[in-house]
Amino acid sequence: MSIPPTTPDVLPPDTVPALDTSEHEALMTLLGHLTARRHRGLLWITAPVESAIARAVSLWQATDWTDPLWLGTPQPDLEAAGIVALPAAKARTRLGGEHGLVVIDAVSAAAGFDPEAFGAVSGTLRAGGLLVLLTPPDWGARPDGDYARLAEHPYSADELESRYLDRLARLLSASPQVATWTTDEGLSLPNGMDGNTTIPTKAPCESPPEDTDCATVDQARVVARLCRLKRRRPLVLTADRGRGKSAALGIACARLMAKGETDILVTAPRPAAVEALFERLAMLCPEGGRQGNTFVLETIREPVAGAPGDGSARVRFIAPDALVESALAGEQGGAGALLLVDEAAAIPAPLLSRLLSAFPRIAFATTVHGYEGSGRGFALRFREHLERQTPGWQGLHLATPIRWAVDDPLERLTDTLLMLDAEPCEARQHSEPGDTQLSAKPHEARGKSEPDIVECSRDDLAADEPRLRTLFGLLVQAHYRTQPSDLRRLLDGPGGRVVCLYDQGLRAVALTVDEGGFEPGLAEQVARGERRPRGHLLAQSLAAHAGSRRSLESRIRRVMRIAVDPGCRRLGHGRALLSAELERAREAGIDLLGASFGAEAGLMAFWQRSGFRVVRLGLTREAASGEHALMVACATSPRGEALLSELADGFQALLPSLLAFELKEFDPSLAARLLAEGEMPELTAIMQRDIADVALGHRAPALARPALKALVRRGLVLRHKASVVMSQSVAGQEGEPGLDDDAWLLVAVLFQGRADAWLARRLGLPGRRQVEARLRTTLDRWRRLFAP
Repeated sequence: MSIPPTTPDVLPPDTVPALDTSEHEALMTLLGHLTARRHRGLLWITAPVESAIARAVSLWQATDWTDPLWLGTPQPDLEAAGIVALPAAKARTRLGGEHGLVVIDAVSAAAGFDPEAFGAVSGTLRAGGLLVLLTPPDWGARPDGDYARLAEHPYSADELESRYLDRLARLLSASPQVATWTTDEGLSLPNGMDGNTTIPTKAPCESPPEDTDCATVDQARVVARLCRLKRRRPLVLTADRGRGKSAALGIACARLMAKGETDILVTAPRPAAVEALFERLAMLCPEGGRQGNTFVLETIREPVAGAPGDGSARVRFIAPDALVESALAGEQGGAGALLLVDEAAAIPAPLLSRLLSAFPRIAFATTVHGYEGSGRGFALRFREHLERQTPGWQGLHLATPIRWAVDDPLERLTDTLLMLDAEPCEARQHSEPGDTQLSAKPHEARGKSEPDIVECSRDDLAADEPRLRTLFGLLVQAHYRTQPSDLRRLLDGPGGRVVCLYDQGLRAVALTVDEGGFEPGLAEQVARGERRPRGHLLAQSLAAHAGSRRSLESRIRRVMRIAVDPGCRRLGHGRALLSAELERAREAGIDLLGASFGAEAGLMAFWQRSGFRVVRLGLTREAASGEHALMVACATSPRGEALLSELADGFQALLPSLLAFELKEFDPSLAARLLAEGEMPELTAIMQRDIADVALGHRAPALARPALKALVRRGLVLRHKASVVMSQSVAGQEGEPGLDDDAWLLVAVLFQGRADAWLARRLGLPGRRQVEARLRTTLDRWRRLFAP
């Protein structure tokens, strides 16, 4: 159904015509269709800026919308109509709310399409609601205003490619469920929808659950399981958006308090994430009340040990980092403690692991295909912690939506546009047309055991949706926090490359970006902190923290992501990709191939065994990973060799003092791996005498610390070298370096000066005397193993 356009291309700011009769009838038909089926729809307006804004304002004023939202930049027409635009950067502030109309301004010069904002607000649209997307008529022909966040020095936004936007326009144009309003054709409803469309009297839905507090059978099953949490049997709850996950946690809290639970802790990345939990709890327990981030319910039961002294029951929200600190201090957790974790995929895995250890009864809930970080990657990576710490864990999935129908077209369309549901699957065996072969011999000549490694054309990827979904799905599964904007960076990021390993399907992928190459004058300004060009993470960090001007002037290629199919790990695919990239970097005149990632034992082992050296360690934990940022590099030119020696040697010289002060609480096991990369010190006769006095006698370790530290560094270096040689002799082995079980103890005592009480807890020993005996025994073993 098509309504001829009546709005001119350009309007005076104070002129916003109302919908004419035919346009209004078409809009009512669309909304009636959506409401009857509990669907949500998308109307795509493609027109010049003034016309697109005017049409959206006329829609805004056409009916009595429920809490309408305009996402974009201020416009004269909006001010005249009394519409307050919400910047895309603040889209997350609307999470937990519901809107009948959402207008997304991607047509204004300063606005553009923000993938995270689109994903966030699309989930706030209620059943029967309409999402209106405004774009220019030639959307995808050039970058938009939001590409300014993607442009890195020396590029400007208009110099970038716009493959991502072109892909979005192509998918929207091909979708039969998108309503459109173009300059040429007017307002067109989706196929099969017109004024004579038969509308069902009731939208199809599943049978109601027996539990009247729950909206679906799925939700009732989850609530019942949450109320039966057992010690050391964690529950991992996954769901797509709109399935009532947080509400289920709230219902469970009410049931648990009714059964006598007096202190329930909840945590999430931010308090807003558990608003639905508290709202549901307040609805079911009207006699209680919320006090800040705590819900208090008066009880008639006698208070029990550890419960609030006033006999009340409470549900308390505590931020993840604060909760971990209080658990380590013994203030939270322990026998019988209960914790519910919401949006776990947005919480760093190390924090989740510590919570798992501290709370015997615990449930993790997360969104699987989320706009702000994929729960799929969370499920895979965190599963390793679960299997190791609590092998009896169980998983449940909420599949049935509550806020809209099962076959909601907007949910499917959003998943497709943003690739929120991308999954790896069987990929094509060989390189595609336009790909650059990196392997030395053709696949047929090498035999089936040798994989193909190809540099993929980003133009070809953007045009091949199934292949792109497979590749992005692999990245989602392998990485903890994949966001919708990562797909835009993959396709259009300046200086980016995509390299794939095929072995009867896509098995591994690496994303790289080129950095550095600054002029000396600019490099000097950056190193002094006077300028900070966008991008160049590795080069700028080394300049700012190590004072290295040469890092900025040199050509550096950074590996942004490297992902291996979970079913094909420990086969050498990751190292094969890195080997090919090292060779490619040498051919391209790159000086260093490097990477930045969260310091974690498995990742450190992988990069160390691939020949990379550590050049920097962050002094604080990163918010995204919960780990200290670690930067590694490998030289690929003579100039790079000199630069790497400068950086790595400087880091090793600085490391002991950092461990004694700024990194005093850094994981000593990881510190041992870092110290293992240093030079091997010699032990003089006097130093060996001092070591023996401590190990075999009663001399205080503090009085022989220089000699003891030299022994530890010598042992770590020897073991590291032996593990590297062993890994090179065993094809495909990607395990961790073979460090002594007590290496962490020696580092914690001699390099970090850890307190006796902390050491005793870590070792499971009664006190200082037993810790000292263990230390002397360990030093004697290392003396016999590593002293000349």
